[in-house]
Amino acid sequence: QVQLVESGGGLVQAGGSLRLSCAASARTFSDYAMGWFRQAPGKGREFVATISRSGSSTSYADSAKGRFTISRDNAKNTVYLQMNSLKPEDTAVYYCAARGGGMSISSNSYNDWGQGTQVTVSS
Repeated sequence: QVQLVESGGGLVQAGGSLRLSCAASARTFSDYAMGWFRQAPGKGREFVATISRSGSSTSYADSAKGRFTISRDNAKNTVYLQMNSLKPEDTAVYYCAARGGGMSISSNSYNDWGQGTQVTVSS
């Protein structure tokens, strides 16, 4: 089991940027593919981005392509989500998640989740 703690959320104006971090307690962080998901009020959990165990491969939701960048530092047991050109529709609670094996865009395939960090984008 991996314990995950997100940080870096907050209130930002449209067009601004935020960098989310997710610190993991895993003994061997590089054994886990990582994902970022989000959930807006009244909506289901939505895939945002995922990264492979080595960090060499990534995949993004269409809504995130060109604006968000997922990265990881296996030496620091941390995954990041750099979010640029934020829009009001990006407002949500953002969660990081871990799974053994390869990347996945399906939330059901992730075993461990953080508590989430709120991102609010004002217009």
